[in-house]
Amino acid sequence: MTLHRHRRHLAMHALTYAWMVAVWVLLWGDLSIANVLVGAGLAFVITTVLPMPPIDFHGRVRPLGMLRLLGHFAVEVTRASFQVSVIALTPGRTPRGAVIGVRLRSHSDLYLTITAELASLVPGSLVIEAHRLTGMLYLHLLDVTTAAEAEAHHAAVLGLEERVMRALASDDELIRAGLPVRRPTRGARR
Repeated sequence: MTLHRHRRHLAMHALTYAWMVAVWVLLWGDLSIANVLVGAGLAFVITTVLPMPPIDFHGRVRPLGMLRLLGHFAVEVTRASFQVSVIALTPGRTPRGAVIGVRLRSHSDLYLTITAELASLVPGSLVIEAHRLTGMLYLHLLDVTTAAEAEAHHAAVLGLEERVMRALASDDELIRAGLPVRRPTRGARR
């Protein structure tokens, strides 16, 4: 391991430990030496005894893609929150749920996980199962009455996956997923 990679590895471990200690202290609601020490001990045990498998990330963070992803997500959460509140506050209305399956285009565990988490955070939808090997997400949706509405939700999940990939994936990963790579046009400046 090169010196640069070793330093980066140590920096990531330090960041992970600091995050775990901060979460521990926030859970207890008391910044004390004892809580910091116990949090540090737990962080060490968790990362040493119960390590997570490494995340296979070959992409790159694209700031403009990340802004589009977060902006669209904020709009979706706001819109869905309003729709769910209308359903909840309408007297005598019984919403009809539906379960849909969406096969994602990417075969990356990372993009599947991010897409599933973001889809579950939108009110009115919940990922009930994710098949890692097939790339299938099964979602329970609140108040779906027509096939057109189910198709719209299906398209929305695929759109979410595309925004995740455009924010984080490499050009090769985009091509493998069947998504066109947007390259800046040359000669646009004069």
